[in-house]
Amino acid sequence: MRPRRVLVTGVSRPLGADVARALAASPSVETVIGVDTVPPSDDLGRTRFVRADIRNPLIAKVIGTAAIDTVLHLNLIANPVAAGGRTAMKEINVIGTMQLLAACQKSETVSRLVVRSTTTIYGSSSRDPALFTEDMEPRALPKGGYGKDAVEVEGYVRGFSRRRPDIAVTVLRFANILGPGVDSPLARYFEFPVVPTVLGFDPRIQLLHSSDALAVLLRAAAGGHAGTFNVAGDGILLLSQAVRRAGRPPLPVPFPAVSSLSRLASRLRIVDFPAEQIGFLAYGRAVDTTRLREVFGYTPRYTTPAAFDSFVRERGLRPTIDPERVVQVERGLLDLMARRRLVSAP
Repeated sequence: MRPRRVLVTGVSRPLGADVARALAASPSVETVIGVDTVPPSDDLGRTRFVRADIRNPLIAKVIGTAAIDTVLHLNLIANPVAAGGRTAMKEINVIGTMQLLAACQKSETVSRLVVRSTTTIYGSSSRDPALFTEDMEPRALPKGGYGKDAVEVEGYVRGFSRRRPDIAVTVLRFANILGPGVDSPLARYFEFPVVPTVLGFDPRIQLLHSSDALAVLLRAAAGGHAGTFNVAGDGILLLSQAVRRAGRPPLPVPFPAVSSLSRLASRLRIVDFPAEQIGFLAYGRAVDTTRLREVFGYTPRYTTPAAFDSFVRERGLRPTIDPERVVQVERGLLDLMARRRLVSAP
């Protein structure tokens, strides 16, 4: 079997850098080319970095010159601030994907394409099923941001598959990733000294540890796993449970006020939690991962609770309020209520 020649987009971010470095260390991989608009801060091993914008048709020349046979498209951005604004983010996510797919379609050497997607495409609503399978349609399509971009990207990928059925295509719908080096809106959300929640709601969340995300991408790059797969750790956490595990006191806020807090936090550059994610804080989201285990052949090492606990340890999160003090206050309130009942008893 001829050693593989791999192209990885988005290598300036932690997950892309980890994938490129791991592939470059594999004896079965002859060449790894890492593509991004800015140089990576991490050492990529044998990876050859090419400073290129996938929105530019010249990406076809990079693929053709190196005779690339495997493409890992990881350059989907969830944070508008990191992209330089919502307009730039949409161009990178959607226009960039279109140009990359056009380059792969023209290629005579590409035989495998792996695309990082997101479970955000399912949206979040009160009408959601207990678990989304890969074949289900969202009850409410994402109206903007990363989720809407992902829906468009997957649509273009399906069209590409019809035009080039000879190329094996794998689409990986990742749940929210937490782990070392991951800087995401959700990670910053749990680092707030006081965590705002939606009054009257306690959504279910699923998480994926970054080491499992890396393992799934490497397995997909190795071949034999075409199709679309939900990727998440087993189990769920209620948002209230996650907030307690992070040692943060919750701040229940009426639904309309949450959007205002989100916009204020974005303007102050505290955290960019896009408006389309507010529904997630109310309704949450959970997906079925049977196909990941039985067809793709991978079971995540970290469950959702274990991934979150690892995140808490890695970030060194400490309780904002002394737990013993909370227990004392609770006991005091219970004693006061008991005394009042005794006084009011006939």
